[in-house]
Amino acid sequence: MDSGQWTVLHFSQSNGDGDGQGDVAALLRRVADTLDGLGDVDVQDVVFHSAVTEAEDDLTMTVYYHQQPRRR
Repeated sequence: MDSGQWTVLHFSQSNGDGDGQGDVAALLRRVADTLDGLGDVDVQDVVFHSAVTEAEDDLTMTVYYHQQPRRR
């Protein structure tokens, strides 16, 4: 990879509206499953966002990554 330029990829996930919307553990499992599906990627950052709603909190996670093997 050219050290002068690089592109980072990302995906965001959240729980569906309604019952379980604020389930942090469920969201973490879904994000982990998605990462497993991507294969050996180099994760640069993970952002967790929580917005207050009338019912359960609205949770979102965004993962920033490169499609290259992670450093070991």
